[in-house]
Amino acid sequence: MTRKKLLIIQPKVGKNQFTKYVNQLENEGVTIIYADPKNITDKKSKIQTIYPSVNAKYVILDNKSSSKIKGKKIGKKFKVLSNKDIENIYESAKKGLDFVIIEVKDWKIIPLENIIAKLHKIHTQIFTVARNSVEVRKMFSILDIGVDGVIFQTNSINEVKETLVNLGSKQFDLRSAKIIDIKEVGDGERVCVDTASMLHKGEGMLIGSRANFMFLVHNESVGSSFTSPRPFRVNAGAVHCYTLSPDGTTKYLSELETGSDVLVLDSKGKARRAAIGRCKIERRPMLLIKAKIGDEIGGIIAQDAETIRFVKSNGHLVSVTHLKKGDSVLAFSKSATGRHFGMEVSDEYILEK
Repeated sequence: MTRKKLLIIQPKVGKNQFTKYVNQLENEGVTIIYADPKNITDKKSKIQTIYPSVNAKYVILDNKSSSKIKGKKIGKKFKVLSNKDIENIYESAKKGLDFVIIEVKDWKIIPLENIIAKLHKIHTQIFTVARNSVEVRKMFSILDIGVDGVIFQTNSINEVKETLVNLGSKQFDLRSAKIIDIKEVGDGERVCVDTASMLHKGEGMLIGSRANFMFLVHNESVGSSFTSPRPFRVNAGAVHCYTLSPDGTTKYLSELETGSDVLVLDSKGKARRAAIGRCKIERRPMLLIKAKIGDEIGGIIAQDAETIRFVKSNGHLVSVTHLKKGDSVLAFSKSATGRHFGMEVSDEYILEK
């Protein structure tokens, strides 16, 4: 049985911003923070805490304490400098600790590998500390098992978003968009995004001419009698189109390059990160496709070819060459906001056509 991975955010904000920041964390799907529970003043908040306090859900004990607390999970912090410390952690865990917090300095990977190998068959959860989102991802993948939780101190919601995507725990609300217009617009430059990952049926990238309205453009894992499958590729759209990055910012397709990170979603809205291996910009005949969700209208200019597919509301794929007015495809839409170098500016007026 796979253990649930916990991203534990340690808010790096002042008292005046704390409640607002915690609410933002909850909205992004964070369920536990490293903070004194007395600082959570919003009675509607369901967020859990880990802290040296009996009022926390995860209680960090001092070195002398070891007694169970009813309805709580108990654990201790350990500094690891040698294998002797790892043996001490193992013996302490066997005595009934629900979790251990591991602090390592210069050597990080090998000590944690040894601890995971030692503890993975008992109930004790292994938590550690990370300095950035890249390190969080690395901690969760050690020995292909990973630690059970990572404590990450940050004041950036974008960093939290990126980290959740890296963990595959970020969810987007994909909705049914009704096609209202399709027309040829002549030749243009389109971008093929070749990722360094194998993409599965139902997965693709969010692409659109507007930052607040993007279509789920499917990967090329479906072959035909005329083409071989390219399951790492998304024939994304015209150079001007936006796509979402794992940190929540947008990028023009023309800006993507080897080593960039992109957001990959499945038809249920579950997101993950993929690195780009190569991007190709080539001149091709193009189609303008417009669709509507509620009062929001969005569009995309995509290559006019059978291999470019959208995902229908029932999960089936449909080529852009077979799309008809009235068809429904999956898209992501929200209220329009301004963007400054890809970053959302919530109070700025914007009208896109």
